[in-house]
Amino acid sequence: MPEISFLVKGIRFKLSNKRKTSRWLEKVAKSEGRQIHSLTYVFASDAFVGSYNFKFLGHNAYTDIITFDYTEGNQIIGEIYISIPRVRDNARTYKQPFQVELRRVVVHGLLHLLGFTDKTQRQVAQMRLKEEACLSLWQSST
Repeated sequence: MPEISFLVKGIRFKLSNKRKTSRWLEKVAKSEGRQIHSLTYVFASDAFVGSYNFKFLGHNAYTDIITFDYTEGNQIIGEIYISIPRVRDNARTYKQPFQVELRRVVVHGLLHLLGFTDKTQRQVAQMRLKEEACLSLWQSST
């Protein structure tokens, strides 16, 4: 049974649809022939995520997501830190509802754990296509 946790650090936030989100993430992993063993999402402030970005990656900038991959074989194990203020700003910038942008960032982290990267323009384009495919699975995750 996969263990998917949702934590909040340094910010007032409540994730709605935790159960549906967990089922959706499991479905995404299965669609790639993988299983989630242990996955922790931490929804946090800019300062919290920014401190991790600097401490572990040496980047002195705000980011919407940081993914730490501890995967072993086909068993997905990871921690994903998401800045809620960055997601809100991105939603406004891209003219998306907050919940849609949040799901995009949530699945983006899982896609990194599944081996997708976004270092080059081509990889970014492939990642966006994969995010869209995963977002379409949301409606069928009851």
